[in-house]
Amino acid sequence: MEWNYEGFIDEYGMPVFENPEKETYGPYGDIIENGVIGHWENEVEGLKKDQDGLNEFYRQFPRTESHAFRDESKNTIFNLTKIYEQIDYNDSFAIKTSLTKGSFVWKNGVRDTEVIWVPDNNGRFITSWTPPLSLANNVIHKGVRKIPGNAHMGSFGCDSYDISGTVHGSGSKGSLHGMTKFHLEEGPTNSFFLEYISRPPTAEIFYEDVLMALHFYGMPILVENNKPRLLYYLKERGYRAFSLNRPDKHRNVLSKAEKELGGIPSSSAVISAHAEYIEAYIQNHVGVIVNDEDIDFGSCGNMFFNRTLLDWSNYDINNRTRFDATVSSGFAIMANFSTQKVVHKKDNQINLNFARYNNKGFVSKIIS
Repeated sequence: MEWNYEGFIDEYGMPVFENPEKETYGPYGDIIENGVIGHWENEVEGLKKDQDGLNEFYRQFPRTESHAFRDESKNTIFNLTKIYEQIDYNDSFAIKTSLTKGSFVWKNGVRDTEVIWVPDNNGRFITSWTPPLSLANNVIHKGVRKIPGNAHMGSFGCDSYDISGTVHGSGSKGSLHGMTKFHLEEGPTNSFFLEYISRPPTAEIFYEDVLMALHFYGMPILVENNKPRLLYYLKERGYRAFSLNRPDKHRNVLSKAEKELGGIPSSSAVISAHAEYIEAYIQNHVGVIVNDEDIDFGSCGNMFFNRTLLDWSNYDINNRTRFDATVSSGFAIMANFSTQKVVHKKDNQINLNFARYNNKGFVSKIIS
């Protein structure tokens, strides 16, 4: 945009990026007093209270690839300003080089032993953090059962699918997000560290990818149970303890299927709560971080995955089908931050009928 913005091209056909230090003329003899970058930044500042207008300005006058390929966004339910602040921060060279694409593989090809992370430009995973050797593959074995040893550090969220192929060769992608919560171990806190948005040739390949990520990080997962094949896959391999129960209900009131497999349904109440958790996370952990009313423009949140941020920016709560990244990332947030609602049984009322006595005379008599 800045190379071709009308009104900021000098008489020699060169763009004027910064405010000129000496008199600079345009092709028609008019004086150019301001640079295009400062003009663009002023326009952005003026639109920060109009999230839809700001999004459209970015689309029409992009300064990055992320700006150019944003979708039209109307009536979004999330804070676009903070999302865009984070995307612009992520577009910096330093952040781009902190992300690694790769794959997980079983050591020596033996399942359920040890998972190895292999950087690979063609891999389906993108990570910003991998645990140190002391925390990697922290899986506790109790007979055939496998229990996540790093559950105190974070969780995964997943939007799965049951059918390998579709008639037109398209369909929803499998989506997986890993996120830490507050902890005292070596690693980031309240931060997304893994993004997987892909549709491998078969559903089983996707399930195995998910299972290897869980094993490597030693963290549990919250999965939408309307599509239960992934949950059955985990259970059959001994990973039922990795599948979190729905966090909005106590175990005592779960259905038989929920107790067997874990997971959370896509009911209207869950969909609403899911959006509220994402909204709160964006407000507190995305974009420019504000502490004690002092804004530190050098400090931004730790959400480095632009595909997910763009998915958030266009999320339609009434039509969630194509927002796989939003669904899975929201489940990761719910798994880390939601508190179980303990359903108390109504105490049985005890009827205390005290006996009454007539104390006249030397011997008291009970009154019927």
